[in-house]
Amino acid sequence: MNEAFFNLQSDKRKRIINAAMQEFVANGYTSASTNTIVKDAGISKGSLFHYFSNKKDLYLFLIDHTNIVIQDVYEAIDLEEPDLFKRLSKIGFAKMKIQQQYPQTFDFLTSVLNEPAEDVRQFAGEKLAAMQESGFNQLYVNVDWSLFKDTINVEKATEILNWTMMGFSEKYRNKLATFKDVGPELLEEWEDYAAILKNSYYKDHSQRRNGDESH
Repeated sequence: MNEAFFNLQSDKRKRIINAAMQEFVANGYTSASTNTIVKDAGISKGSLFHYFSNKKDLYLFLIDHTNIVIQDVYEAIDLEEPDLFKRLSKIGFAKMKIQQQYPQTFDFLTSVLNEPAEDVRQFAGEKLAAMQESGFNQLYVNVDWSLFKDTINVEKATEILNWTMMGFSEKYRNKLATFKDVGPELLEEWEDYAAILKNSYYKDHSQRRNGDESH
Protein backbone atom coordinates (compact mmCIF):
# COMPACT_ATOMS: atom_id res chain seq x y z
CA MET A 1 0.00 0.00 0.00
CA ASN A 2 1.29 3.44 -0.96
CA GLU A 3 1.59 5.95 1.87
CA ALA A 4 -0.06 8.40 -0.49
CA PHE A 5 -3.40 6.91 0.61
CA PHE A 6 -2.91 8.24 4.14
CA ASN A 7 -1.96 11.64 2.74
CA LEU A 8 -5.40 11.97 1.17
CA GLN A 9 -8.03 14.13 2.79
CA SER A 10 -10.15 12.24 5.29
CA ASP A 11 -13.37 12.46 3.27
CA LYS A 12 -11.67 11.00 0.18
CA ARG A 13 -10.21 8.11 2.18
CA LYS A 14 -13.66 7.42 3.58
CA ARG A 15 -15.21 7.42 0.11
CA ILE A 16 -12.69 4.85 -1.12
CA ILE A 17 -13.06 2.66 1.97
CA ASN A 18 -16.87 2.78 1.89
CA ALA A 19 -17.06 2.14 -1.86
CA ALA A 20 -14.72 -0.84 -1.57
CA MET A 21 -16.52 -2.31 1.41
CA GLN A 22 -19.88 -1.91 -0.30
CA GLU A 23 -18.65 -3.73 -3.41
CA PHE A 24 -17.00 -6.58 -1.50
CA VAL A 25 -20.11 -7.06 0.65
CA ALA A 26 -22.39 -7.05 -2.38
CA ASN A 27 -20.37 -9.38 -4.62
CA GLY A 28 -17.68 -11.12 -2.59
CA TYR A 29 -13.95 -10.92 -3.19
CA THR A 30 -13.73 -12.78 -6.51
CA SER A 31 -16.60 -11.00 -8.26
CA ALA A 32 -15.98 -7.56 -6.78
CA SER A 33 -15.26 -5.01 -9.50
CA THR A 34 -12.55 -2.41 -9.08
CA ASN A 35 -14.30 -0.49 -11.87
CA THR A 36 -17.36 -0.18 -9.64
CA ILE A 37 -15.23 0.79 -6.66
CA VAL A 38 -13.47 3.64 -8.46
CA LYS A 39 -16.75 4.85 -9.98
CA ASP A 40 -18.49 4.95 -6.58
CA ALA A 41 -15.44 6.50 -4.91
CA GLY A 42 -15.09 9.17 -7.63
CA ILE A 43 -11.46 8.38 -8.43
CA SER A 44 -9.55 6.96 -11.39
CA LYS A 45 -8.51 3.33 -11.58
CA GLY A 46 -4.91 4.45 -11.80
CA SER A 47 -5.29 6.28 -8.50
CA LEU A 48 -6.70 3.19 -6.78
CA PHE A 49 -3.75 1.09 -7.89
CA HIS A 50 -1.40 3.86 -6.84
CA TYR A 51 -2.74 3.54 -3.30
CA PHE A 52 -3.07 -0.26 -3.36
CA SER A 53 -1.00 -2.53 -5.58
CA ASN A 54 -3.92 -4.85 -6.36
CA LYS A 55 -7.40 -5.91 -5.25
CA LYS A 56 -6.00 -8.32 -2.68
CA ASP A 57 -3.98 -5.59 -0.96
CA LEU A 58 -7.09 -3.42 -0.84
CA TYR A 59 -9.14 -6.25 0.66
CA LEU A 60 -6.59 -7.03 3.37
CA PHE A 61 -6.24 -3.35 4.16
CA LEU A 62 -9.99 -3.15 4.75
CA ILE A 63 -9.73 -6.00 7.27
CA ASP A 64 -7.05 -4.04 9.14
CA HIS A 65 -9.32 -1.01 8.99
CA THR A 66 -12.14 -2.96 10.64
CA ASN A 67 -9.72 -3.84 13.44
CA ILE A 68 -9.17 -0.15 14.12
CA VAL A 69 -12.92 0.37 14.45
CA ILE A 70 -13.30 -2.70 16.68
CA GLN A 71 -10.57 -1.39 18.96
CA ASP A 72 -13.00 1.38 19.88
CA VAL A 73 -15.12 -1.36 21.47
CA TYR A 74 -12.27 -2.65 23.57
CA GLU A 75 -11.21 0.85 24.56
CA ALA A 76 -14.61 1.03 26.24
CA ILE A 77 -13.53 -1.71 28.66
CA ASP A 78 -13.44 -0.31 32.18
CA LEU A 79 -10.49 -2.15 33.70
CA GLU A 80 -11.51 -0.72 37.07
CA GLU A 81 -14.71 -2.79 36.89
CA PRO A 82 -13.76 -6.15 38.48
CA ASP A 83 -17.11 -7.85 37.87
CA LEU A 84 -16.75 -9.66 34.55
CA PHE A 85 -20.47 -9.70 33.76
CA LYS A 86 -20.93 -6.00 34.53
CA ARG A 87 -17.96 -5.38 32.27
CA LEU A 88 -19.55 -7.44 29.50
CA SER A 89 -22.75 -5.41 29.75
CA LYS A 90 -20.83 -2.16 29.28
CA ILE A 91 -18.93 -3.61 26.32
CA GLY A 92 -22.16 -4.84 24.76
CA PHE A 93 -23.66 -1.36 24.94
CA ALA A 94 -20.52 0.22 23.48
CA LYS A 95 -20.41 -2.39 20.70
CA MET A 96 -24.04 -1.74 19.77
CA LYS A 97 -23.40 2.01 19.51
CA ILE A 98 -20.33 1.50 17.32
CA GLN A 99 -22.18 -0.99 15.10
CA GLN A 100 -24.94 1.58 14.63
CA GLN A 101 -22.32 4.21 13.78
CA TYR A 102 -20.33 2.02 11.36
CA PRO A 103 -22.77 -0.58 10.00
CA GLN A 104 -20.91 -0.97 6.71
CA THR A 105 -17.70 -1.91 8.55
CA PHE A 106 -19.43 -4.72 10.40
CA ASP A 107 -21.28 -5.85 7.28
CA PHE A 108 -17.89 -6.14 5.60
CA LEU A 109 -16.47 -8.09 8.54
CA THR A 110 -19.37 -10.54 8.28
CA SER A 111 -18.69 -10.99 4.58
CA VAL A 112 -15.02 -11.70 5.35
CA LEU A 113 -16.03 -14.45 7.76
CA ASN A 114 -18.03 -16.10 4.96
CA GLU A 115 -15.57 -15.43 2.12
CA PRO A 116 -14.72 -18.66 0.23
CA ALA A 117 -12.01 -17.28 -2.08
CA GLU A 118 -8.77 -19.21 -1.51
CA ASP A 119 -6.75 -16.20 -2.58
CA VAL A 120 -7.60 -14.29 0.60
CA ARG A 121 -9.19 -16.80 2.98
CA GLN A 122 -6.00 -17.87 4.75
CA PHE A 123 -4.69 -14.34 5.23
CA ALA A 124 -8.10 -13.10 6.31
CA GLY A 125 -8.48 -15.99 8.75
CA GLU A 126 -5.13 -15.23 10.35
CA LYS A 127 -6.01 -11.56 10.75
CA LEU A 128 -9.43 -12.34 12.23
CA ALA A 129 -7.98 -14.93 14.63
CA ALA A 130 -5.43 -12.37 15.87
CA MET A 131 -8.19 -9.79 16.35
CA GLN A 132 -10.26 -12.27 18.34
CA GLU A 133 -7.37 -13.33 20.55
CA SER A 134 -6.45 -9.72 21.25
CA GLY A 135 -10.04 -8.97 22.20
CA PHE A 136 -10.33 -11.85 24.63
CA ASN A 137 -6.98 -10.97 26.21
CA GLN A 138 -8.16 -7.42 26.85
CA LEU A 139 -11.51 -8.61 28.19
CA TYR A 140 -10.11 -10.56 31.12
CA VAL A 141 -7.55 -8.07 32.45
CA ASN A 142 -8.03 -7.29 36.18
CA VAL A 143 -11.15 -9.45 36.60
CA ASP A 144 -12.02 -10.36 40.20
CA TRP A 145 -11.93 -14.15 40.03
CA SER A 146 -12.89 -14.42 43.72
CA LEU A 147 -16.49 -13.73 42.64
CA PHE A 148 -16.53 -17.18 41.01
CA LYS A 149 -17.56 -20.25 42.96
CA ASP A 150 -14.63 -22.08 44.49
CA THR A 151 -15.63 -25.23 42.62
CA ILE A 152 -15.47 -23.48 39.22
CA ASN A 153 -12.49 -24.13 36.97
CA VAL A 154 -11.91 -20.57 35.82
CA GLU A 155 -10.00 -21.49 32.67
CA LYS A 156 -12.77 -23.78 31.44
CA ALA A 157 -15.44 -21.31 32.53
CA THR A 158 -13.90 -18.56 30.42
CA GLU A 159 -13.66 -20.94 27.47
CA ILE A 160 -17.38 -21.66 27.77
CA LEU A 161 -18.05 -17.92 27.98
CA ASN A 162 -15.92 -17.31 24.87
CA TRP A 163 -17.81 -20.02 22.97
CA THR A 164 -21.12 -18.51 24.07
CA MET A 165 -20.12 -15.04 22.93
CA MET A 166 -18.89 -16.34 19.57
CA GLY A 167 -22.02 -18.42 19.10
CA PHE A 168 -24.26 -15.51 19.97
CA SER A 169 -22.37 -13.24 17.57
CA GLU A 170 -22.82 -15.77 14.79
CA LYS A 171 -26.51 -16.12 15.61
CA TYR A 172 -27.27 -12.43 15.38
CA ARG A 173 -25.08 -11.97 12.29
CA ASN A 174 -27.31 -14.54 10.61
CA LYS A 175 -30.44 -12.75 11.81
CA LEU A 176 -29.44 -9.33 10.49
CA ALA A 177 -29.49 -8.42 6.82
CA THR A 178 -27.31 -5.43 7.70
CA PHE A 179 -25.90 -3.91 10.87
CA LYS A 180 -28.02 -0.86 10.16
CA ASP A 181 -30.75 -2.93 11.81
CA VAL A 182 -28.88 -3.59 15.05
CA GLY A 183 -30.88 -2.52 18.09
CA PRO A 184 -31.24 -2.86 21.87
CA GLU A 185 -33.25 -6.09 21.59
CA LEU A 186 -30.04 -7.95 20.72
CA LEU A 187 -28.34 -6.60 23.82
CA GLU A 188 -31.35 -7.64 25.89
CA GLU A 189 -31.18 -11.15 24.43
CA TRP A 190 -27.47 -11.39 25.29
CA GLU A 191 -28.20 -10.34 28.87
CA ASP A 192 -30.49 -13.37 29.18
CA TYR A 193 -27.64 -15.71 28.24
CA ALA A 194 -25.19 -13.82 30.44
CA ALA A 195 -27.54 -14.11 33.44
CA ILE A 196 -27.58 -17.91 33.10
CA LEU A 197 -23.79 -18.07 33.05
CA LYS A 198 -23.46 -15.61 35.91
CA ASN A 199 -25.81 -17.65 38.09
CA SER A 200 -23.81 -20.76 37.27
CA TYR A 201 -20.40 -19.21 37.83
CA TYR A 202 -20.78 -16.77 40.71
CA LYS A 203 -21.06 -17.36 44.42
CA ASP A 204 -24.36 -16.29 45.93
CA HIS A 205 -24.47 -13.18 48.10
CA SER A 206 -24.21 -15.07 51.40
CA GLN A 207 -21.09 -16.90 50.22
CA ARG A 208 -19.51 -13.63 49.21
CA ARG A 209 -20.30 -12.01 52.57
CA ASN A 210 -18.95 -14.98 54.49
CA GLY A 211 -15.84 -14.99 52.34
CA ASP A 212 -15.27 -11.30 53.00
CA GLU A 213 -15.70 -11.74 56.77
CA SER A 214 -13.18 -14.56 56.86
CA HIS A 215 -10.37 -12.34 55.59
